[in-house]
Amino acid sequence: MNNNKYKVLVLSDFKKTTYSTLKSGVSLAKMIDAEIELFHVKKHIDIVESDNQLSALRVLNEEHNNTEKKIKTLINSVSKEYNITIKGNYSFGNVKEEIRDYLKENTPDIIVIGQRESSPIQLIGDGITRFVLKEFKGIIMISANENALEPNKKMTLGVLNDSNNIYNNKLSKDLLAYANAPLRSFKVIDDQNESTQIPNADEKKTIEYVFEQTADVMTTISSYLLKHNINLLYIDRVENNKKGTNDTSLKEVINKLNVSLLLSEAS
Repeated sequence: MNNNKYKVLVLSDFKKTTYSTLKSGVSLAKMIDAEIELFHVKKHIDIVESDNQLSALRVLNEEHNNTEKKIKTLINSVSKEYNITIKGNYSFGNVKEEIRDYLKENTPDIIVIGQRESSPIQLIGDGITRFVLKEFKGIIMISANENALEPNKKMTLGVLNDSNNIYNNKLSKDLLAYANAPLRSFKVIDDQNESTQIPNADEKKTIEYVFEQTADVMTTISSYLLKHNINLLYIDRVENNKKGTNDTSLKEVINKLNVSLLLSEAS
C-alpha cells in the first residue's frame, strides 16, 4: 500500500442521496489517486427501543447484520461500476462522538458529505455539518444532489472570491488537470473601486465574473453556476476568513449554491 496517498472519507447517513455522495467521492478519489472509505454512524436510540435486555440485544445484532450487508451492497456496486477499491465501516452511538473518534484514528485528508434537499446545512443530522466544519481542518467536499461529479469524466471547475491558492498545491493542480478550460472565477466585492483583477488571469486561462455585495448575491451567483454547468466550486477557507467571510456567510453559501463545494484546509 502506498501510504503517501490521499485518504478520502465519505460520511453517510444512508438516506436516498448516499449513492450520489459516494459517487462524487469516488470521482474526487480517482482524480487525485486517493484511497476512499465510506463511514456510517447510527444513533443507538434509533435502533433499540425496548427496555428488555434480551430483546434489545437481538435487535442490535440484527441491525449490525443489516447495516453491514447494506454497506457491502453499496460499495461493491460502486466499486465494480467504476473499478475502484472502496472500504466500508460503520458505528453505533453518539454521532458526533463516533465521527470525532473516527477522524482521530484514521486521519483522512478529505471528508465528503452530502447535501440534503430540504436543508443543505443539515447534512447528516442536526448540527453535523457545523460540527465537521469546526472539528476537521482539512479539505471538505459538500456533494450536491444535482449536477454532481461523474467518475472518469471531466468537470467544470469554478472558484469563489479569488481562491488563487488553487494553483499552488499538489491536490489542486491534480484537480485542474481534470477540469475543462477555462477556469471560472466568481468574485463578490463591497466597493466598486476594489480591484477585480486576478493575478496572471490570462496565463491561467481564467474567466472572472464580478458581483456587487447585495442581499441576494448568492442567488445570482447560483444562477450563473447553473448556466455555466459548474460541477465543483472551490472556496479557500483561510483567504475568505481574512476577507471577513465568517461562519454565517459560509452557511449562506452552502444553503444557496446548489453545486458541489470544495472547501480548502482551514489552517
